[in-house]
Amino acid sequence: ICKSKYFTRNLSLLKSMLDLCMNVLFNSLVFNFNLVNSFLTNHVVTFHIFSIPSPPVHLTVSPAAERLRYILGDDEETMPTPTLFTEMDTLQHEGDELEWRESARWVKFEEKVEEGGERWSKPHVSTLSLHSLFELRTCLQTGTVLLDLEGYSLPQIVDDIIERQIEEGLIGPELKDKISFVLLRKHRHQTKKPIHRSFADLGKSGSGGSECSIFKTVPVSLSIPTHIVHNSRSMNDIAETPSTDQMKNKFMKKIPRDAEASNVLVGEVDFLEKPFVSFVRLSQATTLGGLTEVPVPTRFLFVLLGPPGKAKSYNEIGRAIATLMVDDLFSDVAYKARDREDLIAGIDEFLDEVIVLPPGEWDPKIRIEPPKKIPSADKRRKSVFSLNELGQMNGTAGGGGPVSDEEVMPAPHELGEELAYTGRFCGGLILDIKRKFPWYLSDFYEGFHIQSISAVLFIYLGCITNAITFGGLLGDATDNYQGVMESFLGTALAGTVFCLFGGQPLIILSSTGPILIFEKLLYEFSKNNGIDYMELRLWIGMHSCIQCFFLVATDASYIIKYMTRFTEEGFSSLISFIFISDAIKKMVGAFKYYPINIDFKPDYVTAYKCECLAPDPKVIDPLQGLNVTALDWTQLSKKECVKYGGSLVGKSCKYVPDLALMSFILFFGTYTMTVTLKKFKFSRYFPTKVRPLISDFSIFMSIMTFVGLDMLIGLQTPKLIVPTDFKPTRAGRGWFVMPFGKNPWWVYLASSVPALLVTILIFMDQQISAVIVNRKENKLKKGCGYHLDLLWVGVLMAVCSFMGLPWYVAATVISIAHIDSLKMESESSAPGEQPQFLGVREQRLTGILVFVLTGVSIFLAPILQFIPMPVLYGVFLYMGVASLSGIQFWDRIKLIMMPAKHQPDFSYLRHVPLRRIHLFTLLQIVCLAVLWILKSTFLAIIFPVMILGLMVVRKMLDMVFSQHDLAWVDDILPGKEKKKKVDEKKNTKKDKKKGKGGEDREDVSVLVVRLLKERHRLLGLK
Repeated sequence: ICKSKYFTRNLSLLKSMLDLCMNVLFNSLVFNFNLVNSFLTNHVVTFHIFSIPSPPVHLTVSPAAERLRYILGDDEETMPTPTLFTEMDTLQHEGDELEWRESARWVKFEEKVEEGGERWSKPHVSTLSLHSLFELRTCLQTGTVLLDLEGYSLPQIVDDIIERQIEEGLIGPELKDKISFVLLRKHRHQTKKPIHRSFADLGKSGSGGSECSIFKTVPVSLSIPTHIVHNSRSMNDIAETPSTDQMKNKFMKKIPRDAEASNVLVGEVDFLEKPFVSFVRLSQATTLGGLTEVPVPTRFLFVLLGPPGKAKSYNEIGRAIATLMVDDLFSDVAYKARDREDLIAGIDEFLDEVIVLPPGEWDPKIRIEPPKKIPSADKRRKSVFSLNELGQMNGTAGGGGPVSDEEVMPAPHELGEELAYTGRFCGGLILDIKRKFPWYLSDFYEGFHIQSISAVLFIYLGCITNAITFGGLLGDATDNYQGVMESFLGTALAGTVFCLFGGQPLIILSSTGPILIFEKLLYEFSKNNGIDYMELRLWIGMHSCIQCFFLVATDASYIIKYMTRFTEEGFSSLISFIFISDAIKKMVGAFKYYPINIDFKPDYVTAYKCECLAPDPKVIDPLQGLNVTALDWTQLSKKECVKYGGSLVGKSCKYVPDLALMSFILFFGTYTMTVTLKKFKFSRYFPTKVRPLISDFSIFMSIMTFVGLDMLIGLQTPKLIVPTDFKPTRAGRGWFVMPFGKNPWWVYLASSVPALLVTILIFMDQQISAVIVNRKENKLKKGCGYHLDLLWVGVLMAVCSFMGLPWYVAATVISIAHIDSLKMESESSAPGEQPQFLGVREQRLTGILVFVLTGVSIFLAPILQFIPMPVLYGVFLYMGVASLSGIQFWDRIKLIMMPAKHQPDFSYLRHVPLRRIHLFTLLQIVCLAVLWILKSTFLAIIFPVMILGLMVVRKMLDMVFSQHDLAWVDDILPGKEKKKKVDEKKNTKKDKKKGKGGEDREDVSVLVVRLLKERHRLLGLK
């Protein structure tokens, strides 16, 4: 040690280290460690040893990590290890009989038998004491370890264990029968309750019910009859085959099919003077009858019997090995261990990863809830091969130590090979077809799932509402050249064709605001200049189709690669806010049409009346043939009175029911109920299979609930109006537009100029929506097809122009809603395990059904007319709000109103100063406000150009923010990798100047921890 360069550079460090070594190694036997041992026993602990600045040193890999590298080195070539179900049984008295009683179980998290013995606890994270882990390590060092034992029954396995203990001189032959008798007692599981306990006895659980606890176990005093000693079968009290209760146990549903069992048996007996410890791994998993709660074959067996007085310690050691066995990394080691030292190396690696908690800063009685997300086993295995060095033990815990390279920078901005520039004619299109063709059949049969039904109902209602809204606005803007009927037919035609042949069938096509404004300006231009609107529109659509073909052939979608999170979130947030504002505007409009009767006074109800007075006979047109005197004007309705020319007189003539208030109830109730039911899968009510079903059908259930409420009350709220006759909205126009004959020849060429603006609008709207749908967060596995999508949008532009139908492009909010309604999550098998997002159900069936239903909606008018429009406005509001979830921009806006101590633990908050985050968010808000202002004026036609402007603004942000900051709050633009590396080098130099020797301080701390471990090992052996 003295010759090491590390110490010769700093004499003060050398002196401190020599003093430490002398105190720990040479004075350990005489030093009073009672306080330290009690401190370690108090559950989980943490401590800081000391910090000594010193020169940098080269870190070396720990021996445990080196051994695990060798054990798990060929992990990719072997089959994955099965999931382990671990059960811990403790030795108990049942009258004069002995039995093993189940006290805890693990699949992923720990479940304890509550002290009353009548129920399982909630799944929780196991909290272990360091002392129990060190004692477990000593047990494995001094006890018997049998690996790949050939076992076919529990008595045979027990005999082999005892024989090995006798051979190794750990126990005497006279203890064989006693130990065998104890280990072969019957096992009482939590599902099998004592028959003799009555309802009256349940009230005594405060006294007698606590006998199940290991902490109050009475030492077992054995007096084995002679006839039992000579009869091996009488010594076995365990059934050879699983019982009926085991076979019918519903807990089997929580355990994977290929799972194997690990049994832990702990107890205290009075005939042992030192612990009897054994760890067994069977060569093949074997069903050992009634040993396990469920009929799962046993692969591992851990036995700990010890002298009286240490029941709590034995229980903690049993919990420690049980927790280790369900740990992903240690279970791999247990399956592949070749000898005792491999198991000990696994424990050492586990100790290196343990996060310690101070005993004075938390309550050990509190059960820690299972986390929503835990590190994957693969990530932990990689840490063994790359990060498990002596200076990095517990380094990343709580952000208090060195951070790995993977955590320094987030994942780079990658859109995949779909946007790679090929340089060949239609190269990207050909690759899209090759990529999507193998999945074509699966796109249909994978749609046959109950989740698809809820998605179809949800998106269908959104589409028909959108079609009716835009159809009505188009009719007003174009003098009914395009109306609701054209909107329905165009939505059905374009959507069905796109979902059948498009590259990303999860995208939903719809009319958009910029297209509506373009149609309005185009119609006014045609009307003022004497040009036929439909013919001009046809040629614009044909030119735009050809321009889309040109963009597809030249791989122009490559430009989307330069569209980062800044642009995507600005666009998607704008569309979401449009949906939210439109829904609210329509509800505010309802208060104008149906004002609340503020002036109504119930006390003067006698003064409220309304009469219909007959008109003056001289004023009536004789051509109407109306006989004024023959009518009973007092019996006419309000509409009839006005129709026949009468006058309404009275204070109550202007009275209308509170339809606005009822509409608001329907609107807000639909939204609130949908949000509540959508989160129902995370609630604690109803069985596991029912909760996802309620969540999937939340939209449908909310709509049906408030449609029923509206019908029950019977008020004349505004209803959904669907056309019933299949004919064009404007009389005199057909379903096809002729390309020639009504406009001058030069119009056919000049129409290419406005077509260019339409092409930019279509290109940007379509591709931005496609990028949002194809985000890596959605975990799409079948790839996407930007070029193929744009090709079919161009084709549909020409088809819709010939038929006089609206133009369609990807609808961002409805597409996001489609994605959300098809998200898949893992079935939560292990108790306490949170469902993990697996991806999206990628298929074409839901989109096709949505648009087919839209097309036949004219035949469903008698049913659809019962749906109130406020209910559909509530669905619109939900779509807008739901599409904001998961947008980092929206999360950063909320941070502005939060104090720092209440802010969520977002990853970018750890790496970027808060003032820089707020500055970046403020710039995004300004850009969004500019887009909103432009959208609200006639300048909305240049909306696509402003999206390109967002990309220019993002480019300019490189001069305001460092690449490190942009990597966390946005994405790094292509070609900026070199600049990022330069920033990283600068940051590294600054860190070195701020504090040299940070690694050395960690290295010194690690050395002391290893010395303490060695001390515990020596004391345990002694």
